[in-house]
Amino acid sequence: MNIEIISGVSVQAYIWLSLILFAIGVFGVLSRKNAIVIFMSVELMLNAANLLLVAFSKMYADTSAQVFVMFTMAVAAAEVAVGLAILVLMYRNTKTVNIDVLSKIKG
Repeated sequence: MNIEIISGVSVQAYIWLSLILFAIGVFGVLSRKNAIVIFMSVELMLNAANLLLVAFSKMYADTSAQVFVMFTMAVAAAEVAVGLAILVLMYRNTKTVNIDVLSKIKG
């Protein structure tokens, strides 16, 4: 099996690191009730995917994936800003960021 080396680290190491980070993010989304922790877990999953995109971009010497990563990071930052603004408003009304409590106030 031919593994490409990027800056002294194999692509397989980047794949494993990305897989571990993504798994931690999935575990955080599925097991936590705090909305802020869920947002952090989603960001961790996005960054794991971005890491993998950059690793393969370096391996194939193509910068188009790195440009896509920059756009993904900008969209993720906007998503967090809007999500945290919604959470602040919900916290003002309910005094909690627990997902179970927030799901009961659907109207």
